[in-house]
Amino acid sequence: MPDRTSPASLRITGVRDRRYTIRYPFAADAELTDMQTGQKVDGVTSDISLGGCFVCTSKTLPPDCRARLKLTRKGQVLEALVIIRIVKPRIGLGIEFFDLEAPSNEILAAWIDTLRRTR
Repeated sequence: MPDRTSPASLRITGVRDRRYTIRYPFAADAELTDMQTGQKVDGVTSDISLGGCFVCTSKTLPPDCRARLKLTRKGQVLEALVIIRIVKPRIGLGIEFFDLEAPSNEILAAWIDTLRRTR
């Protein structure tokens, strides 16, 4: 049985190990638009963090695709530029935020603050 505490095993990281912010269960309507092809994908988020979210959708975009994301919840709209990091066919997309303008950043911070307080 391999030693799971050896330096070599600590260097091997999976997606779960790369997460740097807490994820919260969160539902919002999501619309993604591939910035290269214009392909649109609709879905709903299952969780959100300060670094990204997971969008449940049967359609997919390729990994490392750059896209525009629009999240809508209770009349608030968050818009961001994102990168598709994880693709789970027929399940959804793991998304990393890489550019949020001030109004969207404030909306995201307010959503996360509310989720923290209700936890």
